[in-house]
Amino acid sequence: MPGPLGIVAGGGHLPRQLVELCQSNGRGAFVVALEGNTEAATVEGVDHLWIKLGQTKRALDALRKAEVRELVLIGPVKRPSMSELWPDAYTLKGLAKIGFNRLGDDGLLGAVVRTLEAEGFTIRGVDELMSELLAVAGPYGRFLPDAQAEADIARGVEVVRAMGAADVGQATVVQGGLVLGVEAIEGTDALLQRCGPLQRAGPGGVLVKLSKPGQERRADLPTVGVKTVEGAAAAGLRGIAIEAGATLVVDAEAVRRAVDDAGLFLIGIDLST
Repeated sequence: MPGPLGIVAGGGHLPRQLVELCQSNGRGAFVVALEGNTEAATVEGVDHLWIKLGQTKRALDALRKAEVRELVLIGPVKRPSMSELWPDAYTLKGLAKIGFNRLGDDGLLGAVVRTLEAEGFTIRGVDELMSELLAVAGPYGRFLPDAQAEADIARGVEVVRAMGAADVGQATVVQGGLVLGVEAIEGTDALLQRCGPLQRAGPGGVLVKLSKPGQERRADLPTVGVKTVEGAAAAGLRGIAIEAGATLVVDAEAVRRAVDDAGLFLIGIDLST
């Protein structure tokens, strides 16, 4: 049995699910919890350390003391401004090297992964340990996209791929061929809130969420869950399209019930060909 799994926990329920997976497998875990991001329930009954963003040296020392060799970065983390960071000397040196404000999210996360690897840790992807969360091709629930929705999905794929090449975001909302909004630093929930009032009369828009070209899969796979469905419904959308094999679906059965209850479609699309 390998040593304890190190879990750098962002927000949401996924970090707790990984903790519980370790517990059910008899494997130890050590959680680095990020103030302002990690939910309190994530660290219940498990060894952990709370840190402020930027206290990297303190986290590394604790992980080594816990004899962690493998690390997982899991859960969304709000990208802080420089004024919100509490950088130690180690972090300041790293930020100066990578150029914090010049990198997009995936570039920044890739730099974090490389830094941790240079410190001797093996970085594991969530999809390696919880492969059942990966989206499958086809519909989730009863509803399917019609011809107009299919055209909006195709338009959304073009837009998100172009955005992803510039390391900007993972999602867009399209209605009748018009791009109502794209995801940037604010995240998908805020994108949905922003796009709801922008819709025109007629069938609602479609949220398209994909991985970026060259995505750092070990740190930032796109994720959807019941909250995403609820946000899409509240915004007046009629469906969601996600990338099969490259998107995490949190609690797929609950998501299926949510889309059926809301009258939305959610479909996994295969972009590998």
